[in-house]
Amino acid sequence: MQPLFTIVVAATKLGGDPNAKGLPGSQALQSLVGGLAFWALLAALAGLIISSAVWALSSHAGNYHHAGMGKRGTLISAGAALLVGAAPAVIAFFEDLGNTVR
Repeated sequence: MQPLFTIVVAATKLGGDPNAKGLPGSQALQSLVGGLAFWALLAALAGLIISSAVWALSSHAGNYHHAGMGKRGTLISAGAALLVGAAPAVIAFFEDLGNTVR
C-alpha cells in the first residue's frame, strides 16, 4: 500500500508555498509574534542585568553559591536572547533545506 501512496502523491505534485496573504488574520498574527519577540528580548535583558548584578555582588561578598547562580542566570539570559534573535534565520534555514527535498 505504501508504494501506491507514494506514486499517487508524486503524480499529483502536491506542494505548498508560504503565503502571508493566504489566510485572514495573517498580518495580525505576524504582529503578535513580533510583539512576543520584543517582550522575550526585554525579559532576557532584565534577566541579564539582574543575574550579572547577583554574580558581581556575590563574588565580592565571597558567597560562591550565589555567584554560581548569578553566572548561570547570565549565561541562560544571553542564550535566550541569542535564540530569540536567531529564530527567524533558523526557521529560514530549515525552510530552504526542506525545499531541496524532492
